[in-house]
Amino acid sequence: MTTSSSTTSSIAWYSPPRVTTEPVGFAARLTETIELLNEAATYTPCVFAHSLSAEDMVLFHLIATHRIDVQSIALDTGKLPTATLELWRRVETIYSRRIERRTPSGPRLAALSDVDADSQIYESKHIRALCCQIRKTEPLRLALAGKRAWVTGLRRAQSAGRETIEKNSFDVTFQLQKFSPIYLWSDEDIWYFIEKYEIPHSTLYAKGFASIGCDPCTRPIRVNEHPRAGRWWWEQTDPNTIKSECGIHVANANAQAGSLDLNDRTSL
Repeated sequence: MTTSSSTTSSIAWYSPPRVTTEPVGFAARLTETIELLNEAATYTPCVFAHSLSAEDMVLFHLIATHRIDVQSIALDTGKLPTATLELWRRVETIYSRRIERRTPSGPRLAALSDVDADSQIYESKHIRALCCQIRKTEPLRLALAGKRAWVTGLRRAQSAGRETIEKNSFDVTFQLQKFSPIYLWSDEDIWYFIEKYEIPHSTLYAKGFASIGCDPCTRPIRVNEHPRAGRWWWEQTDPNTIKSECGIHVANANAQAGSLDLNDRTSL
């Protein structure tokens, strides 16, 4: 009697690049980044919107070590992974520098509660967008009110939709100056810098995550997937066109908080 057995090939998950040699042109990019951070600081008051991502840890490290007068804020959506919250506490201790916590409006969360089951965000793009708006866009809008500029960790290499990001431009959505000091940095630049200076970063990167957001909306990716394929993946219909934005970085001159109707549950 012959016994047959089936074998399952192991899945190759994403892991950050290990870069021990300084990437070509990195020194010039680093110099420009520090210059842009200092320029952003002249737009008083200026804030850095910190997501605890690898990119933002690079910027936070530079702001702290160069004593640049830019306040850091972060959005606690109520849905952040435990690893992100743990990193947040650890980073504030290591750098002796506070990251101001911004949270969603209580009444807005209460109004969202009847449609806020995680399963519903997978069934309706409208509900997912509404969740992003209440938990992220609206708190950020309040945090940026009265500010003259904000700093982000956006990079052109992150996605096709970000290929035209400028280092400094006027943000029509939030009506202030927007700086993206590492806009030209590659993945290799980011991880070379993190390894060189032993910058703390999320443990989720070692578990196959390449882009980290809220827990229900983030998954690890395989080595052959786009870096942002793990964000809102159930909405992706074309694997060659990654449309993974929550709305914060989508310029819209007519964007207004509360523009989505809680009573309208039609899928967009």
